[in-house]
Amino acid sequence: MKRLLVSAAISLSLAAPVAAQDASTVLATVNGTDITLGHLIAMRAMLPAQYQELPDEVLYNGMLDQLIQQEVVADSLRGSEDARTKLTMENEDRAFLASVAIDAIAFDTIADADVQALYDANFADAGGDLEWNASHILVATEEEAQSLIDQLNDGADFVALAQEFSTGPSGPNGGALGWFGTGMMVPEFETAVAGLEAGEISAPVQTQFGWHVVKLNESRISAPPALEDVRADLEEELRRQRVDAYLAELTEAAEIARPEVEIDMSLIRNIDLLTQ
Repeated sequence: MKRLLVSAAISLSLAAPVAAQDASTVLATVNGTDITLGHLIAMRAMLPAQYQELPDEVLYNGMLDQLIQQEVVADSLRGSEDARTKLTMENEDRAFLASVAIDAIAFDTIADADVQALYDANFADAGGDLEWNASHILVATEEEAQSLIDQLNDGADFVALAQEFSTGPSGPNGGALGWFGTGMMVPEFETAVAGLEAGEISAPVQTQFGWHVVKLNESRISAPPALEDVRADLEEELRRQRVDAYLAELTEAAEIARPEVEIDMSLIRNIDLLTQ
């Protein structure tokens, strides 16, 4: 952190005994404004993780120098701030206080019982989703697809035909697509699969990719996820619920007045209004 060349009345107070040091311990005074140990603690807490790993003496001296420099420069502007600066400071102060309040609510400890209750509500009674395991052969025309179906009906091997004729990426693998659920395939393909019995071959199916011959290998009902697999999502949902309830409670209790004023909404783009 570069030091600014400043001519200001700066006094350092570094001689306090260790036993007497606390957040109010004054480390520097700039033109009558104290910079305390608490300021450094708060500043370090906001640093990115990689900077927090620096040696304490490096952080201490660097942060103190920076706070001194910032106070010197800020003090030169106090009392002469323009409207834009004042309003921006008000917005930032409001936003910071709001974020502190919301974080205190959102990141308070979440009880295991609350996580379990939300899991039960979402998954305990769920029957699971239908999943299919299918194979297909992709070709360019309906005639090619029907020819393959005729060969399959005559006893040809599906895997061998897929390896020989399919133009899709699963062709070398015998057309195997593995397991998939609702919404994972294009609608025409999913509809065809859903209408098949295990081992059955479809009629030619047209999609944006071409013509398919589809074989349903088997289907199943998926089991609900284990609680631990979805714990992070459940906790995030509980945090959102907490914040929503908190905001609703505060808004309901607040005295809020929005006067009916006809205003040109495009004026929010007019930065010149802040200089008038």
